[in-house]
Amino acid sequence: MRAGWLAVAAAAGVLVLFSSSAGAAPQTLRAVAGSSPDYLDPQLSYTNEGWMAMYDTYIPLLTYRHADGEAGSEVIPGLARSLPRITDGGKTYTLFLRRGLKYSDGSSVRASDFTSTVKRLFKLTSGGSSFYADIVGVRRFLKTRRGGIGGIETHDRTGKIVIHLLRPAGTFTNLLALPFVALVPPGTPARDQSSSPPPATGPYAITNSTPGLGWSYARNPEWKSNNAKLMPQLPTGHVNMIHIAVLRDAATQIRGVEQGVFDWIFAEPPVNRGPALKGRYKRAQLRVEPLINLYYFWMNTKRAPFDDLRVRQAVNYAIDPAALRRIYAGTLSATQQILPPEMPGYEQFGLYPHDMGKAKPLIAEADPADREITVWTDREWPNDKAGAYYQSVLQRLGFSVHLKILTPDNYFFVIGDRSTSDLDTGWGNWFEDYPHPDDFFRPLLSAESILSTYNSNWSLIADPALSAKTKQLALSPLGSEQAAGYAQLDREYMERAPWAPYGVRTGATFVSRAIDLGKVVWNPTFGADLASFQFK
Repeated sequence: MRAGWLAVAAAAGVLVLFSSSAGAAPQTLRAVAGSSPDYLDPQLSYTNEGWMAMYDTYIPLLTYRHADGEAGSEVIPGLARSLPRITDGGKTYTLFLRRGLKYSDGSSVRASDFTSTVKRLFKLTSGGSSFYADIVGVRRFLKTRRGGIGGIETHDRTGKIVIHLLRPAGTFTNLLALPFVALVPPGTPARDQSSSPPPATGPYAITNSTPGLGWSYARNPEWKSNNAKLMPQLPTGHVNMIHIAVLRDAATQIRGVEQGVFDWIFAEPPVNRGPALKGRYKRAQLRVEPLINLYYFWMNTKRAPFDDLRVRQAVNYAIDPAALRRIYAGTLSATQQILPPEMPGYEQFGLYPHDMGKAKPLIAEADPADREITVWTDREWPNDKAGAYYQSVLQRLGFSVHLKILTPDNYFFVIGDRSTSDLDTGWGNWFEDYPHPDDFFRPLLSAESILSTYNSNWSLIADPALSAKTKQLALSPLGSEQAAGYAQLDREYMERAPWAPYGVRTGATFVSRAIDLGKVVWNPTFGADLASFQFK
């Protein structure tokens, strides 16, 4: 821990936050989180919590409007002066960087920083790298991880950035607005920087970070004098500093907000406390938020027993979404397919209604020789309970099951590392990266998304025909024909049963009496907007 920024002491059952700015309230927003984000590094983070933490710090060339609901799904210019000019049949994107932008350390933002940022993305083997694999020259760069990327042309004097793609991409404007390609200085090391996050371009900069304990923000010193004037479409923020402490105990988190020790529970209050809080606080301090997401159990299609389709289908029949809804305290709506209901292309179908009478004969027919299974989950409530339920289902199907529960801080890192032993099956969830059905297929189920580290295709399914169809659907802008294609793709993947989907969740924002909840913006992709928090 870096001295001077955070000390936590127990007093009367409530953890109290101290900092060098303790007397500066209400200019300091104090929040509490149940765990650290996966990474505080824009090229690596791939969770809702991580993106929420960096939405107001690292700005890509394009970004998403800082707004609630449908308006928040609009791509707008970020560091770029305008949306890209798209030519060459959809294969060439031209943008211009705004002149005079600065990083929070005072160094200039240059067009060539986009090239170094994309190179860093691939050097890190980031889970988001597959999104940008169709940039011309990327495959050559991956062989040596040296030299340039031929499909990216930049001119620092004019700010011009030209990106050439191997094929048209109807989603590439969305991809340019993701944190994976948010610009960082060219000297940023190609290793995880969560403990010392890079200089920022947004209204806030992360000043201290101790994974597992907490992190802090201060106003970007270059924002008011430079970047705010150049990017008036982005919010400036209302508080001067933000401190977020990581405390595992759910009761302590809630009690801290109730007593005014903390102003907000970062991300959302613990799921098991939601119903009680809804009854007590109504809309003055608690607001239910829509989330576009999916919760599911993945099965490793490359390892026995889940390399047998019949076993995977049996698991889908055996899972009872109603039981999981009870586990998630009513915050979960049942589903058994890949696309969530709010996503274009969603068409409800029911391939696997809960039926143990169909599940057990499939297992008997498959007669798997390997009946030793490891189930993975994290200990953040109720994911641990969901994992235990899944363990019991597999035991009823005749398997010997070991439940492995990890800390949520590193769960996705561990299961995303293919060298980890016994990656048989486990719990997973997915929150929208961008408002397009491609996001629920390409990074999770396509062959090109299987990586040695930071892997997000945990089922390791690599169906050439379905991967090709996924890529083909993404070539054109989303319309009725593409939506119908995604609906069919959803069904075809579920016929292969690499997952057992079980629900979509709602979230919530819980704040202290000091915060004006009506002013808090909830973006459908990035969640709570730090720059929107203000005191009454």
